[in-house]
Amino acid sequence: MSTRTRIPFLKGHGTENDFVIVPDPENALDLSPAAVAALCDRRAGIGGDGVLRVVRSAAHPEAGAMAAEAEWFMDYRNGDGSVAEMCGNGVRVFARYLQHAGHVGEGDLAIATRAGVKTVHIAKDGDITVGMGRARLPEGEVTVSVGEHSWPARNVNMGNPHAVAFVDDLAQAGHLYDPPPFSPAAAYPDGVNVEFVVDRGPRHVAMRVHERGSGETRSCGTGACAVAVAAARRDGADPGVTGTPATYTVDLPGGRLVITERPDGEIEMTGPAVIVAEGEIDGEWLENAVR
Repeated sequence: MSTRTRIPFLKGHGTENDFVIVPDPENALDLSPAAVAALCDRRAGIGGDGVLRVVRSAAHPEAGAMAAEAEWFMDYRNGDGSVAEMCGNGVRVFARYLQHAGHVGEGDLAIATRAGVKTVHIAKDGDITVGMGRARLPEGEVTVSVGEHSWPARNVNMGNPHAVAFVDDLAQAGHLYDPPPFSPAAAYPDGVNVEFVVDRGPRHVAMRVHERGSGETRSCGTGACAVAVAAARRDGADPGVTGTPATYTVDLPGGRLVITERPDGEIEMTGPAVIVAEGEIDGEWLENAVR
């Protein structure tokens, strides 16, 4: 990269899960893990929970096989530079960028990710819906604890593991900096995202979440899906049994998501996605930041 290079970027968020968006249609940029971490640094960089690199599927070796279904590939990286398969809030922001850039309009589109092709719908009212796949509910009882409090939790897997506990007050979750202890240890050998949930009204809940490796976060799309699935089972509203879709409104610290589980098990997540800024990254700064 020439030190005189200037790289376009945008900044966006979905329920305050925020991302640096880097358009790179022809897969010309080599964004190293150190470069991603520098961009996501909230004090010395642009700041974000991750980077969304926008690449044409046909131009990326990991996405070429999906090019016939989805023109665009979401190369998602976590804030520490590591590669991730999927990010539900990130897909909504990615779709909003495609609309903002004039690549797509309202309606249905497909986005290639490392977790496969995701179906997306951009509504006229601005909200974006993402097909999140099906939940798995492993057998066995799980308990999570904070201080002297312990609660039974529902084990829900959305491609990543979740433990969903219904509590009387969200303050009972404590500071959530540290991973809440859980048992049995064998239930989550690689750690777990823990959701604490209270009822706000009929099919309306609020949650806080500890995301493994990150602490408490403002929003977690897969976590909201896991919470809706657990609530439906608790409420006797399992769509696979009733034959009727179950829709839950889920309030997170960063905003509101609406989750619908269909009788065939497919889960859809609907929420906002906002582009807040665009500009240029200074190539010289980025080179110096990764040395």
